[in-house]
Amino acid sequence: MKRYLGKQCLALLATFALLLGSTGALRAAPAGDAVPDKGKPVDLVLCLDVSGSMQGLIDSAKTKLWDIVNDLAKIKPTPNLRVALYSYGHTTYDAQAGWVRKEADLTSDLDEIYKKLNALTINGGSELVARVTRDAVEQQKWAEAKDALKIIFVCGNESANQDRQVSLADVAEKAVAKGIIINTIYCGQMSHPDAAGWKDYAKQCKGEFFSIDQDKGTVVVNTPFDKELTELSGKMSSTYLAFGKDGREKALNQVAQDANAAKAPGAGAARAESKASGLYRNAGWDLVDKLKEDPKFDVKKVPVEELCDEMKKMTPEEREAHVKKKLAEREDMQKKIADLSAKRQEYIKEEMKKNPNKADQAFDAAIRGALRQQAESKGFTTKE
Repeated sequence: MKRYLGKQCLALLATFALLLGSTGALRAAPAGDAVPDKGKPVDLVLCLDVSGSMQGLIDSAKTKLWDIVNDLAKIKPTPNLRVALYSYGHTTYDAQAGWVRKEADLTSDLDEIYKKLNALTINGGSELVARVTRDAVEQQKWAEAKDALKIIFVCGNESANQDRQVSLADVAEKAVAKGIIINTIYCGQMSHPDAAGWKDYAKQCKGEFFSIDQDKGTVVVNTPFDKELTELSGKMSSTYLAFGKDGREKALNQVAQDANAAKAPGAGAARAESKASGLYRNAGWDLVDKLKEDPKFDVKKVPVEELCDEMKKMTPEEREAHVKKKLAEREDMQKKIADLSAKRQEYIKEEMKKNPNKADQAFDAAIRGALRQQAESKGFTTKE
């Protein structure tokens, strides 16, 4: 069965899914961590319009983010990707800052990004595209490697050229100089006069322009496997063993984002698939992932005060055995989730064949083709 999520730019996050599906893989780790040594860096900043007409954008983000992660597994080699998040156009934001708010710096902690998405609200206001993209270009510590893929994705549904203090041309020049690609999405008809400004800005930034029919909705296919996958996702969280000063907070946030995903159509099942893949890693706070990342890691040497409560009274040998036990439990769940997820994806594929929408298909092909080129320009190989 298909569900259509609202109007006003509800297809936007499907676009993000296509973008990310062509660019990289998220690795969950402490916020602010440097890009790991292995793999080509991919840095992506999402700039989301949260003015009064954009509730559909937020709803789509909550629904589609985990599908985005699953698309990331389709490219080779699996890169190291960090994501940052900005919101703009909210009347309660600082007017001196152009009604722009930085939600998260570049991070590999996907749960943190999802937490920020779920906290976003909308309120009518001025939408200063130049200001939010300038901040993204200047404030973030972008990867410095020559083969790094650096992308900004900005969306909105009014004129792109509203800023009277910062010019789009100046921002474009700075972005190009830093090797940052800015892609634009105009949430409205291609024929609308405002679309031209978004298209021109993307061209200046060596990026791609997309226009979304605001009367089209994001399609969510409910499957017979969703409920079991969502339940397995929750159970898998019990295999995480928090450690370190931020461990407890990260573990609680993981459970909170399980709950948030369960509320959005299809998101709980998609999140399960993400958590079962090699793209969801939490070595910064989870002993199991830490051991997987570094086989030489000695859990017996972790200070007692940094362990989770269930392990504090264990002997060093018992701790080691406990971590290995949780690893085995998690791997068993991951296999079950992988099997169910494959069936879910096949079900979705067949359902989409039954009710094809030619306009959506054409849009899908256009987006994938353009963004595939950006990834392949940095040496990535993408799936059709």
